[in-house]
Amino acid sequence: MMYITRRVHFNAAHKLFNPAWSKEKNEAVFGKCANENWHGHNYVLYVTVKGEIDPETGYVTDAKALHELIQRKIVDQVDHRNLNLDVPFMKGKICSTENFAKAIWEQLAPEIKQGKLHCIKLYETENIYVEYFGD
Repeated sequence: MMYITRRVHFNAAHKLFNPAWSKEKNEAVFGKCANENWHGHNYVLYVTVKGEIDPETGYVTDAKALHELIQRKIVDQVDHRNLNLDVPFMKGKICSTENFAKAIWEQLAPEIKQGKLHCIKLYETENIYVEYFGD
């Protein structure tokens, strides 16, 4: 099994809050991340595809096609946007990094035609990231 990873970066704003909770409970649980005026991150996204090497191309997947897919389905939708308000695939979700990574997986997995999506690794900051390997 071979793995290929593409890295991209983008900037986005969000806030963490549960609409079923009071402002006080949201602030107690999410702290500064519940700031009603939002906050932003310089996200770094790693998308890993796994598969066998195609003997005709030498590829697991076409890296250029993978980049174009990530650009179209993710970066163009989220870069310099508010995840809570502007991103249809995040509507109705608490905009945690965990939920965001899972939503990215859901956008990309059905679109990958060569190989299979193996992992979404999403850095929110240089000190914290999540990894999602599907259900």
